[in-house]
Order: sequence, then C-alpha cells, then structure tokens
Amino acid sequence: MTTKQLDEFERLLEESFKSKLSVADVVRGLILKKENDGYLVDIGAKSEGFLPNKEIPSSMVDEIKIGDCKEFYILKEDEDEENGMILSLKRVACAQAWQNLQNAKISGETVIAKVVSLVKGGVIVEVEDLRGFIPASQLRTGMPFDGLMNQEIEVKVLEADAKRNKLILSQRQALAEQREQLVDEVISNLEVDQVVEGEVVRIADFGAFIDINGVDGLLPISEISWQRIKHPSDVLTLGQKLEVKVLKIDEDLKRISLSLKRIGDNPWEEIEDKFKEGEIITGTVNKVTSFGAFINIFPGVEALLPVAEMKDSNANPFDIYKNGEEVKVLIKKFTPQEHRIALSVKDIEE
Repeated sequence: MTTKQLDEFERLLEESFKSKLSVADVVRGLILKKENDGYLVDIGAKSEGFLPNKEIPSSMVDEIKIGDCKEFYILKEDEDEENGMILSLKRVACAQAWQNLQNAKISGETVIAKVVSLVKGGVIVEVEDLRGFIPASQLRTGMPFDGLMNQEIEVKVLEADAKRNKLILSQRQALAEQREQLVDEVISNLEVDQVVEGEVVRIADFGAFIDINGVDGLLPISEISWQRIKHPSDVLTLGQKLEVKVLKIDEDLKRISLSLKRIGDNPWEEIEDKFKEGEIITGTVNKVTSFGAFINIFPGVEALLPVAEMKDSNANPFDIYKNGEEVKVLIKKFTPQEHRIALSVKDIEE
C-alpha cells in the first residue's frame, strides 16, 4: 500500500468514527446521566447529545429513566460544543401525536381531550400534548361554560393538519355515536311519569336538553315552569343537576320529552277553591304587552288584564303598568280548568 493510499485509508477510517448526524435527523439514543437542566444522551458514533428538560413532553416527565433507549430529534448543534447535539423528545412525540390523530380521523375512533381554556366561539383542548380547538357548534352544550374547564371529554377528529398546525375536534359527533349505542337501553328502562335525575347539557330558545344516563331528553320551555319565563336560561344553567318527569317516550324516533314543572303540585288545581268570579284581589305585574298585562295572582298562576279592561283603555299599557308593580284587579272570568283567568280594573272603577 502506497503512502497516498495509506493516508486515504486513515482519513476514511477517521471519518467513519465521526458523527454524520445533522439537524432534523431522528436518532436512537441511550440516556446516560441526569444533569440539573436535562439529560446526557449517547447517540452513537462516539457522539453525545443533551436533552433539555424543556424538550421533554409533560406526559413523559415522570417516565424518563437512566438507561432508557428512545428516539430523539436533533434540534440543533450545541454552540458551546460541550454536549455535541441538542436533542428533543417533544418533536418526536409531536410528530407521533399528529400521526395518531390523523389515523383517528381516518378510522373514526374517538380520542380523549382535556379542556384547558374557554375562548370566543369554542374551547381550547389538549390532546397528546397538542393544542386543538372545538367550535361551540361542535360542543354538546352548544356554547362554552365554566363547568367545562379541566374536564376530559371524548371527541372525534374533524381535521388534523400538522403543516398548518390545525387540529379541529368535535364532541357532538362523538356523543352522537355513543347515543346510538345507549338510546335503546336507556329508553327501555324509562316509563311515562317516572321521575329521573338529569343534567342540563344544552340551552336553546325553545327549551333545554337534559342528559338522562347518557341520552339527551328535551325539556320544552313550556314545561320548565308554571310561571311565564322569557328564556330557559332565566331558570336553568349549564351543568345544573335536577329532577324531571318523563312526559312522553317516542320509541320510533328515539326521543324523550321531559317536564320540570310537573314535579311539584299543579297550581291551577290548587286555586280552584281559592278564587271566584267577581272577587277583587291584589296581583303583581309580570309582563306588559301591547294587548294587555299578565298579572301573577298566585305562585305559578298568571291572569290576563286586557287593554280593554284597564282603567284607561285608550292609554298605552306600557305607560300604565311596570313589571313588579302591585295592582288591584277584579276576577271577571275564572276557568282554571282551561288555565285561563280574565281580569278587569275598569269594572272596579265603575
């Protein structure tokens, strides 16, 4: 072997021992030693790397042990050249998490997400150390509320785009699938007039949805209270636990209708012997409209004072009465069986 050939051989041999690793490579390494701010890692080819504590996923902090062999992402070269390469477990876990979520989207599997923040239009959740967004329209409640904070919920993946760092999830789709599995079993164990415990999971203009053992039943606004209410949210709050009565079960459509007001006594039956036509009583104005005023004359019972029966039938009813005002009225027509009571002030004056 010539001198030139020997020099070339020695050069190649020396290079074979040098690390050919570069930034963005993923390598296997052996955790050697715990340092104050991280771990020393053997990544082979006579090279060592350093794993800072901040590059360890929160879910893996308690799992790191000396002697563990893991895959590391080469984040950058150490500028001080003390540890060779700066490594990251977060980057590897992140890539794996995006792949897992993409697989879940394709397969339709549900994943567990933890609610970490309430924002305008939805909630921010954490899934496998990634941040995702659930729009309000994809929440079971239809809107974010304080009771969701730190809850772990099942969701389906709508979009998982690692390049755009975009993760969109749906709780409603996950629950819809669960409902199909539960609804027959839940309905089979319910009976009309049965009193059950539920939780308010969604509030709408027309009523509220109550979770009964995992299946949502509808509580119409007309069945919330015997007293007139403007909106279900005036009486109910998201996450509230309450007892309701089963009004109707539609096994074909798999729907449950509920009532809250029928849990107690019917006030219209209670007043049958308490009032009579021609009697003058005192009531409280509950609502004023263009055609008259609704007067509370008994807890849960409203009677109508038409404009024509007011003291001045030509005046604007909004100028005459205010909500919460007490007023003396005469019972002109009393038919509690039909839930109707007509009042008059004009007849008292006459």
